[in-house]
Amino acid sequence: MEHTFHFNNTLAETGLYLATERILGNISEPPVVLCIGSDLAVGDSLGPVTGTMLQAKIKDKPGYVYGTLKAPVTAKEAKYLATFLKKTHPSKKVIAVDAAIGADSDIGLIKLINKPLQPGAGANKSLPCIGDISILGIVAKKSPLSYSLFNMTRMNVVYSMAKIISNVIYDIITECCENFTKNTYQRNIL
Repeated sequence: MEHTFHFNNTLAETGLYLATERILGNISEPPVVLCIGSDLAVGDSLGPVTGTMLQAKIKDKPGYVYGTLKAPVTAKEAKYLATFLKKTHPSKKVIAVDAAIGADSDIGLIKLINKPLQPGAGANKSLPCIGDISILGIVAKKSPLSYSLFNMTRMNVVYSMAKIISNVIYDIITECCENFTKNTYQRNIL
């Protein structure tokens, strides 16, 4: 299942939250967030910008964010992270966030997909899939020179998408923490 929202739509954040909540279902603990990308090209920085924003928000809540501007996780490193995540967080859902390329008319879309992310797919890299669900931000037009177009992506597009995605994931983590605390409290009373 795929849900798509344009970052300029005022209801994009609400729609993305509701769709993410529906796909994740009733999870009892906060998901792990893997933000893939590099800070070397504006278009490829959606993941690290999202990770940095999210990490600043969840400082007082339990949660794991991998991939920030300070410590980016590139598509090449993601294949090693898949094994690490399975060993370190075996029972947690993993949300993978990455920039993507698409049709010219798709630039600005945020896509939520109920399947693992295939990092580097836009650059024709054959890397293993990672995560349980994927959030992709279409930042540039697909063409033979896609990587060079990543450098011509407007930072406002990346920043606006990252803000929406980080807000949604933060709200999901907050809700999981509240549900976990409430369930623990009820078990202790009984």
